[in-house]
Amino acid sequence: MTQDLTQLVAEIRESEAQFIAIRRDIHAHPELGFTETRTAALVASRLKEWGYDVTEGVGGTGVVGQLKRGTSSRTIGLRADMDALPIQETTGLPYASTVEQTMHACGHDGHTAILLAAAYQIATRGEFDGTLNLIFQPAEEGLGGATRMIEDGLFTRFPCDQVFALHNAPGLPVGYFALRHGCSMASSDTVTITVTGKGAHGAMPQQGCDPVVAAASIVMALQTIVARNVDPANAAVVTVGAINAGTAANVIPETATLKLSVRALNFETRDTLESRIRSIAQLQAQSYGARADIDYRQISRPLINDRNATDLSISVIEALVGPQRLMMMPDAVMGSEDFSWMTEKVPGCYVMLGNGVESQGGCAVHNPAYDFNDAALSWGAAYFVALTQRYLTAA
Repeated sequence: MTQDLTQLVAEIRESEAQFIAIRRDIHAHPELGFTETRTAALVASRLKEWGYDVTEGVGGTGVVGQLKRGTSSRTIGLRADMDALPIQETTGLPYASTVEQTMHACGHDGHTAILLAAAYQIATRGEFDGTLNLIFQPAEEGLGGATRMIEDGLFTRFPCDQVFALHNAPGLPVGYFALRHGCSMASSDTVTITVTGKGAHGAMPQQGCDPVVAAASIVMALQTIVARNVDPANAAVVTVGAINAGTAANVIPETATLKLSVRALNFETRDTLESRIRSIAQLQAQSYGARADIDYRQISRPLINDRNATDLSISVIEALVGPQRLMMMPDAVMGSEDFSWMTEKVPGCYVMLGNGVESQGGCAVHNPAYDFNDAALSWGAAYFVALTQRYLTAA
């Protein structure tokens, strides 16, 4: 199979110029979550051109392309994200973002182009027996695009035995892959705690109820959760990233607001964090005569790589690039990924694709100087093609 996959990479590179052009076009015209109308239209147009049955508007601006061949009941899903970030680009590239305060700073333009390149290769040269579902997801960056697609019947309308996704990884050389069995990434919750007291003149604090003092007490008490309520063997994060209250030194404000990022690597720990945050915020506020209102939002779940799907990915990657270019991750990372909602419904695997070390332009994601490395495009596409052909031709 190694020889066949070596030829596969060469075949994809014959047409990669058009997909690099598509990637750069998407990069120049970025769209935020649930506004990816131009990108979705481009994707749908190309898929239709190559013979896919295309469904648009799934979960808002999502697109699903389906290709059936043969008589097998086997199905596989491949997912790419399409949205950009609210960041002002500073790369100065010829194809830099033309939209103010919006750029592809996470490489979703590259992910979309990779899946399109794979779609073209599969449609024109691929051989398989079964059903391929290509999932182009909107709003991965914290806006719930995966859940919207699922709620819109993604896996009932387009059933998948297994589902796969990848993400570029700055710092990992081009042509390398990384993954792990089990939990790969953390859950992510965003919490807003609004502490309401009673405003007063700063010179007469006894006439009010100071929400700033209550909020400060909450911040300090929150630091005990990971230290005293979470098993030391389990990683967890409770970060207070913002505190907002008042505008003048001599005025006690009516309210103070805390904004938290909360992360865990398993569901039990995640539930513990939520329970303790709610209790601490409410009881600390009460102890000062104030009230705490809590807006607790689940952004993503722990991303769990299914053993069988991961074993399939490992076998394909080793055949594609050799075992020396497959890095088995020793630990999960505390970053999060919307794909976790999909792997909670369908067994799947999430893989990291080398985007280059620093000398190859491996700037970190979510950075105004970031750009997806076009040299990685054919490797990602070959992985998706090989996955499809391996799974949909298995006995």
